[in-house]
Amino acid sequence: MSDFWQGRRVTVTGGRGFLGSRVVEIVRGHGADVFDCPSSDYDLTRQSEVARLYRDQRPEVVIHLAARVGGIGANRANPGRFFYENAIMGIEMMEQARLQGVAKYVQVGTVCAYPKFAPIPFSENDLWNGYPEETNAPYGLAKKMLLVQAQAYRQQYGLDAIYLLPVNLYGPRDNFDPESSHVIPALIGRCIEARESGAASITVWGTGTATREFLYVDDCAEAIIRATEVYENTTPLNIGCGRGTSIRELVDHIQKITAYDGRVFWNTSKPDGQMKKILDVSRMKEVLKWEPPTALPAGLQNTIQWYSAHKEEADLRL
Repeated sequence: MSDFWQGRRVTVTGGRGFLGSRVVEIVRGHGADVFDCPSSDYDLTRQSEVARLYRDQRPEVVIHLAARVGGIGANRANPGRFFYENAIMGIEMMEQARLQGVAKYVQVGTVCAYPKFAPIPFSENDLWNGYPEETNAPYGLAKKMLLVQAQAYRQQYGLDAIYLLPVNLYGPRDNFDPESSHVIPALIGRCIEARESGAASITVWGTGTATREFLYVDDCAEAIIRATEVYENTTPLNIGCGRGTSIRELVDHIQKITAYDGRVFWNTSKPDGQMKKILDVSRMKEVLKWEPPTALPAGLQNTIQWYSAHKEEADLRL
């Protein structure tokens, strides 16, 4: 346990969400006084509401995780909403942090900020060398602007703001809504539904050749907490495992674990998205003295077990 957290007042936006709930649990375990900032209490797109949050909670450390997120379909359907809400929440949260003299501000970005044609694996040094993949560019660029804000505020105001770039996350308590979920929960839900209904096949978007890196949610929470403690640099920091898996391989893994042996049809009229997203995590390993411990098969097993045991609860969120 780190003395960094003992007795500190910490605000985690999105603290009741998929990733945020893990961060809150760990930080509380380290002795901090944590506020999980439920969305029903504060509208973070409104300046007055963000100011009220800071007055109410008086945080010394802020970890900004609240975001409007979704898979390819959700990004294509809501580019304006995803841009505006993600940009304005981050801008207002960071502005109030500097006005209130917050000791540490952690902005969590997205792998979608990387250029479409960035060399593989994605290095932090290549973040500005091109435009993001079009299907999620508004979301990626909104989050990328918050890196500019963090660097500018450190330079002008001395705000200790850091910017982290986690890769695609998965794990228990993920969003399993087929209309807005990311690829792993979407495939898990589809395979389990097909198995239970006796369907002979499922259909998956794209060609299956796109490659993604996946990070187990508990590992990401641990990395964020470690970075909050030790990282004090204007350079963004990748958070991931540095290993890629094709969507076709991912489907095979999920079929085996869910015991669904039907056929898979690939709808090639639908987009693959960016063909490869794999991070260079050498800086993360050096700075945090840490690597994520959860291998993909074990993480998928945990996720599928959780969904199978909590399917009714998860489906009620849709």
